Amino acid sequence: MSSRILKNFTMLALVVGLALATTLVSANAQSTSTVRADIPFDFIVGDQTLPAGKYMVNSATSDGHALNIRTREGKSLALVLTHEAAQHSQKRIARMVFHRHGQQYFLAEVWSGESYGRQLFQSKRELQQELASNGSKSDSVRSSYEVVEVAALVR
Repeated sequence: MSSRILKNFTMLALVVGLALATTLVSANAQSTSTVRADIPFDFIVGDQTLPAGKYMVNSATSDGHALNIRTREGKSLALVLTHEAAQHSQKRIARMVFHRHGQQYFLAEVWSGESYGRQLFQSKRELQQELASNGSKSDSVRSSYEVVEVAALVR
């Protein structure tokens, strides 16, 4: 009887271990993909303004909670914290999503072409810009918010 319990427990531990290993390999595979995009405008990440140009974005941590944004030449420009974003549509293309307030672009999301992506936390600068736009009496300032998507490649 105790031999059978031990055998069942061992089998259960093996199945759980295999499932955990598969999950870790899958999560690691997701975090190693690099999103590449040519951004045609200056944009803001956190409190930094980055110039227009060719960028690479990849996970800086194994869990994907931090993204490293760097130029194609490899110069690291920004490290930002993110949270997971789920996609509810069939739109499965690699892209970088920006929020435009007036003439300022704020990086908001990075998608690798799968049903998952990373969403950046809203920066203080974007929040201030949003509050200024909403508090404006001018309809043209209030209506200057736009979501801009830039197509990307995944390597």
